[in-house]
Amino acid sequence: MIRIMKAKDTNIEDILTRKEFDSGVEEAVKDILQKVKQQGDHAVKAFTEQFDGATLSNLELSEMEVDAGFRQADEQLVQILFMAAERIAAFHEKQKRTGYLVNEERGVVMGQKVVPLERVGLYVPGGTASYPSSVLMNCIPAKLAGVKEIIMVTPPNKAGKIAPNILAAAKIAGVDRVFPIGGAQAVAALAYGTESIPKVDKIVGPGNQYVAEAKKQVYGMVDIDMIAGPSEILIIADETGNARHIAADLLSQAEHDKEATAVLITDSESLSKNVQEELEVQIPKQLRKDIARHSIDTNGKIVLVESMEEAIEISNMIAPEHLEICVDEPFDVLDQIVNAGSIFLGKYTPEALGDYFAGPNHTLPTNGTARFSSPLSVDDFVKTMQYSYFTKDALHKVQNTVSYFAKKEGLFAHATSVDIRFEEEKS
Repeated sequence: MIRIMKAKDTNIEDILTRKEFDSGVEEAVKDILQKVKQQGDHAVKAFTEQFDGATLSNLELSEMEVDAGFRQADEQLVQILFMAAERIAAFHEKQKRTGYLVNEERGVVMGQKVVPLERVGLYVPGGTASYPSSVLMNCIPAKLAGVKEIIMVTPPNKAGKIAPNILAAAKIAGVDRVFPIGGAQAVAALAYGTESIPKVDKIVGPGNQYVAEAKKQVYGMVDIDMIAGPSEILIIADETGNARHIAADLLSQAEHDKEATAVLITDSESLSKNVQEELEVQIPKQLRKDIARHSIDTNGKIVLVESMEEAIEISNMIAPEHLEICVDEPFDVLDQIVNAGSIFLGKYTPEALGDYFAGPNHTLPTNGTARFSSPLSVDDFVKTMQYSYFTKDALHKVQNTVSYFAKKEGLFAHATSVDIRFEEEKS
């Protein structure tokens, strides 16, 4: 049963349970990465057989195989994927930006240009967690950014196949190449490149703790989106909250995995008890009830506060991945929220809406990283380059200033590189 606690008697850091990865994972992943780096395709195939039970003759799916998967996909879901893709594209289109140019001084031109990444690797969970929505959320912003090639990797079943719904999402979103591989070995292949799999500039997408650890270890060789931890939801609700709705929303994240965290913060004691009771009614009805039960009993909490202001303060300290504001006037609260991955306003905006269809991205910062990082966006798939142009007269105007500055830092060669351009004028 979910615990009810009073905020004044609780350590804030303990409200949203966050656990470190298993220390044993680090060495195991390090070994996988090294073998893939050294042995390429051979190691990828061996690890795929070891971990997924699939023997692969080819590491890449042909266009014909992708098309066949698309035709085998659930027809109604395909139509929904098209609709969701349109909404996701419309939202992310607004994020596109261009460079700028500054030409306010005579003889001086400065600016910044925005350039898309050349090639991106998209990791999509497979097996029991097969998420076509992740394909859309990660691929569409990359396409809008102008990424030239998007490589998708996803674990195969024992027959070496990828779920048709995943392939349908890949085709709709615009994935360029598909490889039926997963786990740390897939991350290694994307980071280092193999005979069959090209090296990418960035790896995005969620995965288990082995995938997350692999992304962490290859960062620097390639860029990554984030180190994703277990799913989190925090709900702020007052006495007007609907206990059945809130319990259902808590379970929408609790069913992800046993380490997921679901928290309600409220100033209503009656609501807290009603939600506690309602969870006991709903959990036995869940298809993933064992996972939900473990998550709710181990990590779930209902926190009683004395005011909504206190609720908001605690929420900002926690910086949750998903934040629901279940009050009648949610926009009155919005400006007070400074730390959250994605915010769901009002009583008819469940977090699940954002996972699939609303439009904003569902790849979000976890583990409190919403204090300093953002949801996946078009910006994640571009880089900026700055440039400067000075005429001779413009440089001469600031010569002494730059030279003096460099000398005060003890970098006399820097100063010389400016002064040397005007030596002839002194002689």
